[in-house]
Amino acid sequence: MGDDEDKKRLYVGSLSFNTDDDRLREFFAKIGEVSDARVVIDRETQRSRGFGFVTFEEEGDVQKAINELDDGDLDGRTIKVSKAKPR
Repeated sequence: MGDDEDKKRLYVGSLSFNTDDDRLREFFAKIGEVSDARVVIDRETQRSRGFGFVTFEEEGDVQKAINELDDGDLDGRTIKVSKAKPR
């Protein structure tokens, strides 16, 4: 993943264990075109670890998503949305 893609990537925390990749993509798609949405899964239990990452096509959508969706409700949980730290 390059620097440009890192700038378009968000960390999403406090996810419901019921939220999956498709639901995460759908929720963030109201902000802009999502190129990737992944809920991180525990290798041993195969359950959500309660956080994920969303990558937008356009860098400008990152700040808009933070402004509009941080502390918002997704599947009954108040989520945290912030810029992802580079890998």
